[in-house]
Amino acid sequence: MGLGEHNLSVAGEKAFERHGDYESYFFEGKWYRTGELFERSQRLAGGLIELGIEPGDRVVVMTSNTPDVGVCYSALWRAGAAITPAIFLLSADDLRHILESSEARAVIASPEWLPTVRAAAEGVDTLKWMISLEAEEDGVIGFESLLDAKPASIVPRDDGDLAALMFTGGTTGRAKGVMVSHGNLWHAGKAGYEASHVEGVNRTIVPLPLAHSFGLLVAATGLHDEERGFVFLQRWFDAQDFVDLVQEHNVHQGTVVPTMLQILLTLPLEDYDLSSLRYLISGASPLALDVATEFERRVPSVEIREGYGLTETTALISTNRPGQRRLGSVGTPVPGVEVKIVDDDGNEVARGDEGEIVCKSPFVMEGYWRSEEATADAIKDGWFYTGDIGKVDEDGYIWILDRKKDLIIRGGFNIYPRDIEDVLLEHPSVAVAGVVGKPDPVKGEEVVAFVQLDAGQPAVTEEELFEFAKEKLGKYKYPREVRIVENVPLTPVFKIDRKQLRTML
Repeated sequence: MGLGEHNLSVAGEKAFERHGDYESYFFEGKWYRTGELFERSQRLAGGLIELGIEPGDRVVVMTSNTPDVGVCYSALWRAGAAITPAIFLLSADDLRHILESSEARAVIASPEWLPTVRAAAEGVDTLKWMISLEAEEDGVIGFESLLDAKPASIVPRDDGDLAALMFTGGTTGRAKGVMVSHGNLWHAGKAGYEASHVEGVNRTIVPLPLAHSFGLLVAATGLHDEERGFVFLQRWFDAQDFVDLVQEHNVHQGTVVPTMLQILLTLPLEDYDLSSLRYLISGASPLALDVATEFERRVPSVEIREGYGLTETTALISTNRPGQRRLGSVGTPVPGVEVKIVDDDGNEVARGDEGEIVCKSPFVMEGYWRSEEATADAIKDGWFYTGDIGKVDEDGYIWILDRKKDLIIRGGFNIYPRDIEDVLLEHPSVAVAGVVGKPDPVKGEEVVAFVQLDAGQPAVTEEELFEFAKEKLGKYKYPREVRIVENVPLTPVFKIDRKQLRTML
């Protein structure tokens, strides 16, 4: 096996050769140099190889944002492994599902998430090593000890080999693994750069979790920069820190989800000099028009540009080009992407008519992990069926109208109703549970659970069920509202009737 033309490690080396050693990352009051980070990734790759990581192995990375997240990703690709990013808000049950499904050999985690990792790892036979970003603990390898190794050369991997296994899914079951190759990420990064780059706009604030597909796209886009870029990384989004960084460091642009904009609007934005800020790129969930217009009214230098993508399309299908933005639209397809709108039979509809959005591009996933059936359902004749309902106007701009799938998107995170329903059904007093998303001005959607009680069991209150679910589910996904109803509506084939549940909201 040779090195693929679009191997991400090769792209990283070329980027380092192009720009040289300079202060590139600002994080929690300190600048980090590209040379320092590059050398750490080479040594970490060597340490991982000495540990026993082999080409094709999946390694879960569960950390908050730090410059070492990029070091981990670069090192794993250099070692020939595939990253499996995990949002740190996951519960132990959710993480166990990822560990088991991915057959992960190792987990790299921030020390604060190690208790969750330990709980999730119990009984997972494929998992051999737990690695902490800080000091060594009982049964956990310290990050720094792996950096004692000699720098590793790039382990050969082809363009079609697995680079990332991202977990996502619909409402019909638990999260599915999405196989993203080196070629997928390389092409998505290049297309994102070509569609969005503006000369001189090179100071970027990144509050997005790097374990999210949107955050991974941002990292891949950086591999194609023709000019030196400067990144202001937040450990996690903090609105006050966001505006302070923009003001102090003359930041030019930022990557956000709509919830972040809503929270920023609660600050006295007029009290800060944010005039350096030219663009905010919004993705991951629909952006309310009034949020965009209000933000731009209060920060007149900013143009908010909405984009569109799914984990299965390496987080990218379309975007609004700089200076060509159309508010309310998610823009036009980026280079290399074909989009069409089809009816329920898969036939293309007339321009301007509604239907399901389907796309074809070099960065559509390789398929769902260990699921040929699900892959065949999603990709037909080379076209990926998004499950989103939309239209394309006469100028080629895409408009998202609704989601065909029942996925709930809360604050940019995907939430699967089935996961929550399964947890509620663990309670002995619950007979039936149905979960839907409720529109919310801040989070985009909030999770609401409807519960039908078992008459033969002791009575339980809505508050007790709320606390039960909160204890068992990740911080971002537990239902914010539990309603006890006489009967949860079912379809004729005894599935949860979500359409009817939404009318009950």
